Parts: sequence; structure tokens; C-alpha cells
Amino acid sequence: MDSTSIILPGSEIESLQLQENRLRIRFSRADLIKTMTGSVEQTRWWQAGELILEGAQVAEPLPPMPAICAGGDIEDNVFTYRDMIPVPLETRGRVGCILRFQDTDTRLEARGTELRLQMFDVPKYIEHIRPAGD
Repeated sequence: MDSTSIILPGSEIESLQLQENRLRIRFSRADLIKTMTGSVEQTRWWQAGELILEGAQVAEPLPPMPAICAGGDIEDNVFTYRDMIPVPLETRGRVGCILRFQDTDTRLEARGTELRLQMFDVPKYIEHIRPAGD
């Protein structure tokens, strides 16, 4: 089985939109790491996508976009994904996100009732990653 995750630091966020308690975080270029089960090697890709938070409550006004993500936490009930988002992601309950941005102290903090990730187009290959020393 393969696993894929978005690496938040360095991913490009195009826009934030809050409408009718739905927060849309639009990634124009999300960095992906793909790992094949049993392999120590990984591949890096990029793809556009959107993280959608239903029932969203935002702690502060939305920061201006576009911006480069500096990292953050994705909250999925009792789990916290630090600096990454598993692909696919679709969950309900106590969910939310805290995102930091490069070159600013501004952050996005939101909580909600449902969180899902929608990816667009096909992933584009960047590079093969081999462990140090290989």
C-alpha cells in the first residue's frame, strides 16, 4: 500500500474563503510526499487542492493571501497531524487547523465539524528522494 501526504511547510496557499460557515483553504501548489510500503525511498510531487472545513468558526479575521505556509497542525478529533495532511482526508467531529505563514506572525486558526481534502488535476512529479548515504 502506498501513502501520500501534503507537506505544509513550503506549500503555496492561493486563497482563503469563509462563506456560510464553510472555510476553503485553496492550495495552488501543495507539496506531496509519496511512500511505497516496504521501500525506504520516497518521491516528491506537487498538486493543487482545497482543504474544506464545514461548520467553521475562525478565531481571527482571515489573513491576506496568497502566502507560503510555514507549517501548522491539522486536528482530527484525538489526532493532530503536525506540518502535514494525510491524503485522502475526510473526517467529522472535533476538527480544525492552525496554519502559520512565512514572513509574518499572522496565523489562521479555525475549528469545525467536518474536514475534507479535495485534490485537483493530477500530481506532477518533482524528484526521487533517497535516504542519506545511498
